[in-house]
Amino acid sequence: MCRVVDLQQAVLAENDRRARALRSELTARGTTVVNLLSSPGSGKTALLEAELTLARSRGIPVAALTADLATENDARRLGRSGAPVKQVLTDGLCHLEADMLRGHLDGWLPDGTRVLFVENVGNLVCPATYDLGETLRVALCSVTEGEDKPLKYPTAFGLAHLVLVTKSDLADAVGFDEAAFRAHVQQVNPGVETVLTSTRTGEGAGVLLEHALAAHGNAPAHRPVMARQVLPREHGHTHHHDGVAHSHS
Repeated sequence: MCRVVDLQQAVLAENDRRARALRSELTARGTTVVNLLSSPGSGKTALLEAELTLARSRGIPVAALTADLATENDARRLGRSGAPVKQVLTDGLCHLEADMLRGHLDGWLPDGTRVLFVENVGNLVCPATYDLGETLRVALCSVTEGEDKPLKYPTAFGLAHLVLVTKSDLADAVGFDEAAFRAHVQQVNPGVETVLTSTRTGEGAGVLLEHALAAHGNAPAHRPVMARQVLPREHGHTHHHDGVAHSHS
């Protein structure tokens, strides 16, 4: 068991190193990365399409990279916004890693891109432990998934800088307990902002773009308590970048 744990820590530590390097390179290019995490079917593709469309209407240079195990369905949907979009097929891998992201950006990411939205694989477990070099990490949950999701997946919600509730127009129909959900989010991530959204009614429209642009402008970011408590992954000390924990060699 110890050897398995040591190997996992080494893999994560190497990913952290590469994520730091990628973050520095993209920052130097003027690009901010936003990492979107959610379970399958949460509605993050629909929300992202709406935010990309809004950004394009305002003349804000944005791009999106979307990851799935199979099909290019999400890329086609996001492409309707007019923003540059790239589909990544992970061949069964349940998450993206920093080196994978770098490889897909080389030769594709347009110069002058202000915000790159990364739609991670639909999964609240594996993606939560991998830093992609993002500045803003957003966890999404639909009203149909239940109020206890933050408690069941504390790492995904505990390391988020922003929590978005999707499909709010269905809240009454499914008996969504908003107060309970907000309480559970605060239990794992005290102080994080939680916003209700609906692509059908327009509730919360622009909130993701607003936070992404604020992160690009170096506005003070929420610092999750969990990130400050993460143990170092290798010899050295734990480093925090805008609330995401990384380790130094």
